Amino acid sequence: QLQLVESGGGLVQPGGSLRLSCQASGFTSDYYNLGWFRQAPGKEREGVSCISRSGYTTYYSDSVKGRFTVSRDNAKKMVYLQMNSLKPEDTAVYYCALEFSSGRLCNLRPTSYTYWGQGTQVTVSS
Repeated sequence: QLQLVESGGGLVQPGGSLRLSCQASGFTSDYYNLGWFRQAPGKEREGVSCISRSGYTTYYSDSVKGRFTVSRDNAKKMVYLQMNSLKPEDTAVYYCALEFSSGRLCNLRPTSYTYWGQGTQVTVSS
């Protein structure tokens, strides 16, 4: 059974940093993209970042570009999101998601992803 488990969320002051991790398990294929999404109260789920199966292609939303960095460790089936210079508007539940794909690109459309983690809360507040 495929599972995605996020960790690393918490409370941080504006300007601070957090590193989210997501452990994938329960499958053997090497052909998958990974994405990070977030959802704030009363708002739609939005794409934050994604990374292709090779790790060579990454995308970021305009709101996090230059502050967040996505990476993956295929041997461990892990994906990470390093979040720096955090702002109160980054407060949300963050989800990792997985899509099986043989393509070289990833995307930030939630509908492209079949499997989702349970989410981890990130709160940026003084």
